[in-house]
Amino acid sequence: MTKLKTVLLASVLIAFGSAAAAADKPIYGVLMKTLANPFWGAMEQGVKAGAKAAGVEYYLQAVESDQAAEPQLNTCNTMLEKKPAVMITAAINSTILLPCLKRANEMKIPVVDLDNNLDPKVTKDAGVNIAFHIGSNNETAGAQGADYVAKKVGKDAKGPVLVIEGLSGNITGQRRAKGFAEELKKVAPGLEVVASLPGDWDRGKAANITNDILTKYPDLKVIFAANDGMALGAVETVFAANKGKQVTIVGVDGNSDAVKSIKAGRLTASVAQLPYLVGKQAVENVKKVVAGGKVDEVIYVPTLVLTKDVLEKGTEPMLKYVK
Repeated sequence: MTKLKTVLLASVLIAFGSAAAAADKPIYGVLMKTLANPFWGAMEQGVKAGAKAAGVEYYLQAVESDQAAEPQLNTCNTMLEKKPAVMITAAINSTILLPCLKRANEMKIPVVDLDNNLDPKVTKDAGVNIAFHIGSNNETAGAQGADYVAKKVGKDAKGPVLVIEGLSGNITGQRRAKGFAEELKKVAPGLEVVASLPGDWDRGKAANITNDILTKYPDLKVIFAANDGMALGAVETVFAANKGKQVTIVGVDGNSDAVKSIKAGRLTASVAQLPYLVGKQAVENVKKVVAGGKVDEVIYVPTLVLTKDVLEKGTEPMLKYVK
């Protein structure tokens, strides 16, 4: 058994033990992507804080990577066997969990879309009812990245731009890339997206993509990556090529590794999704749903552009949610 599997299993067993000790309370099921990614680790902290604040019990499971679609479906089905009061799910893509979530509907178990990973049209067409979607507005996050780029390099700047997308078919990465590209055309039309390629949320793949594009476009001006892991892969390649001062690199998530890189003067910026706050508010709103109350169909949690200046000043109120 790998160390990661051991950690995940231990966390699940602890949660189940807690649930068993409070059999009179409704137990929430939380299905994430992977706790190996700091983004989801921060969201787990938020879920824990939200559960404590709401006075509820939960059990949480995750898969080994944010590409493990089939294992996630299997895990979802296993969770349903425990008959949780609600299913809070962060789907790897818009379709993989649909059979499981439809089953949850049939069992009268409310389903929550954590981090806006499900396409409302796709779920509706599949006959799956979602109690509410919660997360950042991913198109807005991408647009914030473009606005920052225009401010950093100048609205009249010219040069090639690389966009590194997420996993092919994943709505989160698609929306971030779209928001960035569309906003960039408005705020810095001289900057041209010369390539927009799927990095599959993988740091190594993003590093290789960056190397290929830098070879083709040695005057590369900007890189926008749909998550911080890929942005950090791009950072490695850019600095290895001695072009750290030339290329502005922006990621999305605001995870702990990105914060360290920004402080070190390597990654230029990250649009923080505040996953801690997403997890916390998800559980707090679920409590209302379980109690028969109403919440908004879509709940957007604010985003924040993290730069070295913002982090060093430390005066931004939302920094307390950056974990």
